[in-house]
Amino acid sequence: MGLFERYLSVWVALAIIAGVLLGQFAPVIPETLSRFEYAQVSIPVAVLIWAMIFPMMLQIDFTSIAGVRRQPKGLVITTTVNWLIKPFTMFAIAWFFFMVVFEPFLANDTASQYLAGAILLGAAPCTAMVFVWSYLTRGDAAYTLVQVAINDLIMLVAFAPIVVLLLGVSNIQIPWETLILSVVLYIVIPLTAGILVRQTIIKRRGIDWFNSVFMKRIAPITPIGLIATLVLLFAFQGDVIIANPLHIVLIAIPLIIQTFLVFFIAYGWAKKWKVPHNVAAPAGMIGASNFFELAVAVAISLFGLQSGAALATVVGVLVEVPLMLALVRIANKTRGHFPT
Repeated sequence: MGLFERYLSVWVALAIIAGVLLGQFAPVIPETLSRFEYAQVSIPVAVLIWAMIFPMMLQIDFTSIAGVRRQPKGLVITTTVNWLIKPFTMFAIAWFFFMVVFEPFLANDTASQYLAGAILLGAAPCTAMVFVWSYLTRGDAAYTLVQVAINDLIMLVAFAPIVVLLLGVSNIQIPWETLILSVVLYIVIPLTAGILVRQTIIKRRGIDWFNSVFMKRIAPITPIGLIATLVLLFAFQGDVIIANPLHIVLIAIPLIIQTFLVFFIAYGWAKKWKVPHNVAAPAGMIGASNFFELAVAVAISLFGLQSGAALATVVGVLVEVPLMLALVRIANKTRGHFPT
């Protein structure tokens, strides 16, 4: 795990502080950037989010999908938990806390916005950081790649309908065209570009040069894009944070519960089916963690930079690394309960 990944929560916290200070003492900067929009999409934010997502899409090797035959049980667990369980447990847990438990502390509109952000996180399983978690649990790297590739393909067609369904159940109305535009901007375009660029570079320079030289050269782009996006986001959210610091804790509670629940559903299922640990651990990790870059991007597109939905997705970034490191520790300590 690199310096950025290891201390991601620290960088996010620093980005929050920097963004709040920027919004308070230099408001002209976010105000100026907010004017550059097209079809309700912030152009500066779109560029930064592409910078976050594109290097991740370059890592996906769709030719690896043929390897699914080695451990079909692992893929059944991953896809079922990610797409038939996780979005709905996230909705149920977030609704219960935001609408019932925290009702005395949150206005109804605010609670609905936080619920929307949680739904976006729940509908987007991890695609990049899961490689880190798989490595730390001594997971099967090739099979982890298969799991990610399959989930990316499912995300192309399942993300938008699931989001619309759960937001509709929550009485949060969004235009289909805006959501589809978000999916095209933040999944279809970077994924297609990643496939084309990856194939072109490997054809010309070889897979070794691609992995050892090219990917290392572009590695800093993702953290720079993420931190810059968060600074801009919190420049708009500064007044909300200063007025309601407790909201960060309230948002974090259901996200933490959801993370542990989804991990133990997948991990326990894998143990029941006697799946080897090097497949079981990544299967649990990919559902427990989130494609938070996508969730942040869609929240901003649908609800705006100053929305509670965007804030909720960023809290997801803040709590993810400590939680996932705790789950890595649990997985490593329970290795002996699985077949090798």
